[in-house]
Amino acid sequence: MNIFKLFEKIKTNDTNSKIEKIVVGLGNPTPKYENTRHNAGFLAIDYILKSNIVKINKENIRKFQAIITDLYINNVRCLFLKPITYMNNSGEAVEAVINYYKLSVKDLLVIYDDISFDVGEIKIKKKGSAGGHNGIKSIIYDTGEEDFVRIKIGVGKKPHKDYDLAKWVLSTFSETEKEKLDSAFEKAKKATELIVSGEVEKAMNEFN
Repeated sequence: MNIFKLFEKIKTNDTNSKIEKIVVGLGNPTPKYENTRHNAGFLAIDYILKSNIVKINKENIRKFQAIITDLYINNVRCLFLKPITYMNNSGEAVEAVINYYKLSVKDLLVIYDDISFDVGEIKIKKKGSAGGHNGIKSIIYDTGEEDFVRIKIGVGKKPHKDYDLAKWVLSTFSETEKEKLDSAFEKAKKATELIVSGEVEKAMNEFN
C-alpha cells in the first residue's frame, strides 16, 4: 500500500487546523540548478508531492520566500517548503515560517544532499552541526538552534579528493544515478511519514 494514500485530501481545505510540522527540501531555484546534486532536497519534495492528489490551487504558492504546499500526513497538517532564497540563505525562509506559525525547530524536518555516501542511500539524524552544508548552516544561523531532524540524501562522493566541491555538487546525475535516486526518494518519503507522526527512532532504525 502506498503510504501516501493515507493523506487526507479533503483536509487540504481545512484552514482552521494548525500547521504542526514543516518539511523543508533544500536546493537552488531556477532551471539552471534543477537536476543537480545540490538540489536533492528539492527533488525529494517533488517526489513526495507527486505521490499525492493535491488540488492545483494548493500547490506552488509563493510565500515566505518559498514555494509551499499544505497537506496532511496521518492527520498531521504539514507545510512542505522549498526556499527560493538560494541554498546559502535557506534559513531566512525557514525562520519566517517557524515564526509565523509559532512553531519551534523541533517541529522541523529538513531534507538535503550529502556527498559523504552513495546515491540511493539516506541517513536520518535527530540534530547536529551543519557538517559543512551551507543550507543547514544558514538554518542554524537564522534560527539559532540545531535541534531539528534531518534526512540526508546521498548524492555520491567526489571522483577524487582534489575535485572541486562546488563543481561536483552543481553537476547533474547520470542516468544510472537517477534510477538509484528514486530508491532514495522512496525511502525519504516513508521516513517522512514516520517522522512527522512522531516516530523518529523507528525511521532511524529502519533506514539508517
